[in-house]
Amino acid sequence: MLIYDLDFSALTNLLKEWNEPAYRAKQIWQGLYQHFYHSPEQFTSLSKPLREKLNNLDFAGFNPSVVQDSSDGQTRKTLFKLPDGHLIEAVLMRYDPDSNSTKGRRTLCISTQAGCAMGCVFCATGQMGFKRHLTSGEIVAQVMYYARLLKEEDLTVTNIVLMGMGEPFHNYDNTMAAIDRLNDADGYNFGARRFTISTVGLVPAIRRFADEKRQVNLAVSLHAADDASRVEMMPINKRYKIEEVLDACEYYVAQTSRRVTFEWALIHGVNDTPEVAKKLAARLRGLMCHVNAIPLNPTAGYHGEATDRQRAQIFKETLEQAGIPCTIRMRRGIDIQAGCGQLAGSVLST
Repeated sequence: MLIYDLDFSALTNLLKEWNEPAYRAKQIWQGLYQHFYHSPEQFTSLSKPLREKLNNLDFAGFNPSVVQDSSDGQTRKTLFKLPDGHLIEAVLMRYDPDSNSTKGRRTLCISTQAGCAMGCVFCATGQMGFKRHLTSGEIVAQVMYYARLLKEEDLTVTNIVLMGMGEPFHNYDNTMAAIDRLNDADGYNFGARRFTISTVGLVPAIRRFADEKRQVNLAVSLHAADDASRVEMMPINKRYKIEEVLDACEYYVAQTSRRVTFEWALIHGVNDTPEVAKKLAARLRGLMCHVNAIPLNPTAGYHGEATDRQRAQIFKETLEQAGIPCTIRMRRGIDIQAGCGQLAGSVLST
């Protein structure tokens, strides 16, 4: 059993089965999530018999198989091999003028599934198909791996985006359990507003998420302003039309008073024209939202090309003139296939 799969209650019950005092649970919890211990031997405050019992638990969950750093040194991608042989990738992105600075951001892009069932044509993970859900502990373990690395530099994680391999809302319960574990005030204590969940637009899950009134940020991959265009890129649109997705987003805003971010991969000649921007603005008018656009990242299975800087700027200005805030995001880690939509590149080539 992976120790990160245990919430505090389950850990307490396990120690009770082992006839250990309840206060040991808090010591172990803090060791895991505050000191980032990753082996029983590091828990020196525990008795030797208890440390031996802890050896029955898995403290890793996976092994890093390949580590790649981008040429600018700001992005690191790690390929992990799971015990059953499946592969996942996670990414650390530094947004610091000085990588040794405690200021700036260090964002983790975390996977929630091995592969993905959504089949978005421009996404490398979608191109590989669905393998399996990750457990909550396997999601947590990715964060702890990078937290330990950053601690060696006296740095911390500042943001976590669940935008890696997989559709988080397809693995809803495990994804939320992982967030709750990382958010626990007596453990890692990572603020809810520093998480962002990205979804292709699973309408029932968006509404469930809204009803839970979490402070976690919501990002929806839209990429098209009409159903005919979107269904060519995102098969999920056959099931949930744009109007249904936007209705769910309006419900989310009403329930949480938080804005929605719409992700938009700018594809040259496909969805990057002023006409498309005007159509998108008409769709989004009145909704508390923000458009996060990024030139398409290349993948082996899709032949569309990224928009150029000038077209991206015109797209942004067209939206803003219509009252829709828009940001053109920086492309990160393209040279190591660590950018948005590129994860699983290493998987496909192995």
